[in-house]
Amino acid sequence: MARSTPYTYIQCPCSDQSAADHSDAPSPHGPTADEDERTFDPRAPRSSFSLYPLEYLLYCEDCQQIRCPRCVTEEIVTYYCPNCLFEVPSSNLRSEGNRCTRSCYQCPVCIAESQPSSTGGPFALFCQYCNWSSKETGIEFERSGGLYSQLAKMNNGGAPKVTIKEVKERRKEHPDEPPLPDDEVDRDLQFASLKAFYQEQLADARASLGGVPLPDGVGFSSPANLTRIMSLYTGRGHHGKTHKGPSDVVREALNTDEGLKLEQLDESNSIKKLTHGGWDATNSRRQRESQLEPMRSKRCPVCRHIISKPENKVTSTRFKIRLVAKSYMPTITIRPLNPTAAPVPVGSRPGPTEEAPLTPMKPYQYILTFKNPLFDNIKVTLATPSTTPGRFASKVTVLCPQFEVNANTDMWDDALKEDGREGGRKGEDGPSQGEAGKIWERGRNWVSIVLEVIPASLRAEHSMGLGKDGAADDPPRDDEDILEIPMFVRIEWEADAHNDMGTGADKDKETREKRELAYWCVLGVGRISHE
Repeated sequence: MARSTPYTYIQCPCSDQSAADHSDAPSPHGPTADEDERTFDPRAPRSSFSLYPLEYLLYCEDCQQIRCPRCVTEEIVTYYCPNCLFEVPSSNLRSEGNRCTRSCYQCPVCIAESQPSSTGGPFALFCQYCNWSSKETGIEFERSGGLYSQLAKMNNGGAPKVTIKEVKERRKEHPDEPPLPDDEVDRDLQFASLKAFYQEQLADARASLGGVPLPDGVGFSSPANLTRIMSLYTGRGHHGKTHKGPSDVVREALNTDEGLKLEQLDESNSIKKLTHGGWDATNSRRQRESQLEPMRSKRCPVCRHIISKPENKVTSTRFKIRLVAKSYMPTITIRPLNPTAAPVPVGSRPGPTEEAPLTPMKPYQYILTFKNPLFDNIKVTLATPSTTPGRFASKVTVLCPQFEVNANTDMWDDALKEDGREGGRKGEDGPSQGEAGKIWERGRNWVSIVLEVIPASLRAEHSMGLGKDGAADDPPRDDEDILEIPMFVRIEWEADAHNDMGTGADKDKETREKRELAYWCVLGVGRISHE
């Protein structure tokens, strides 16, 4: 997948195999030195499922850890129709299914919303997008309301559906009449007949066993089964005679009245229609009710606290609880120190500004900006490997790996302060350059530092040798020319303790607790030139 550079992705710790191993089988000696010094590889297959933009991540305040869409536990709050926005209780799904029953239908061609015609009857459903009409399938309605009940009683072509009640009445009036042919049995009638048949079979099996429940939990809520379970607690055994041999076998359905329908494997008629009449002759389109959509809340998988919960109103797009990670961890942005792309003119449509490919073995400097969303000062510590992982290793240097970022205070406080920013250091005759151990620029709640990169050559002789991904002389694969830098970020700050009981002068000192957050991130710098 082609990515627009530069970009910043955050790794969720839920996919870290070493963390999962330690939680399952904790070692008495703790993690080894090799595990501590292991570098995160953004090109590993497992990394593709753990890297997310910061906007996609949530944060758990109790665990003080990042949560991604893959590791959270989702719970369904309610169901609603996306067309009419009507809330449907969960109990109705068992009887009515996950479709809207309020005359909300989708076009079978383009799945857009279908509306009943406003002219006089007979009425029909038509699509406002592709102009498809239900008259093409022979379906018309007597009235514009109650379409769900009307459509449930007719097949394509306008023929009425045969219900199981009508089949039973015919059987009572004409016992010698043969069963319905398979062509007239639709799936609704087949399901209803099969359900009624098995209910009769289970009732006959219970009667033959003298009230003893069937094995495998069948009839678990029957009164006989309840009596047997209660006898285990009262000490009174069941004195009735039970069958010690095998229970009666429930037979299968034998005809269409009992729910048996033979599969039509002969498709010669369909092939003839397709040959003579084309695709339109084999068309069997039918309107479908709008599918219900769920409203979900999300919980932390460890402490089970709610980290995201929408409001109860379907029409509202707000959240009761929404702990986004962007409000708890700094935003990291990267941009070139000396950009080569032309700036976008004012008033023009903003578009992606692609930088020129990076020349191998030539140093480049980039500006990393950390923006603090917290109301407390944070201390940031960065760590990167000297060379990037992979076949083509580029050199990376962070000029200022430790720095502090001020709290997210009011903007007027920053305006009233004296101008103490550390501006960019520019030479008199040359371009701007970063200095080791010094930050590049500081603002109200953000700090910019300089990152120096020397891209590697993509030639075979400069490769790191044979690895798991293939031979050293193989050409670069898809997106292997993208320079990705794994960076370990550690944040420390002091925050107010929860449930503090201190009073007086010692309260400010005792209620402050140290917190920290550590995670891996990936910086996509740009593409390396193939020379």
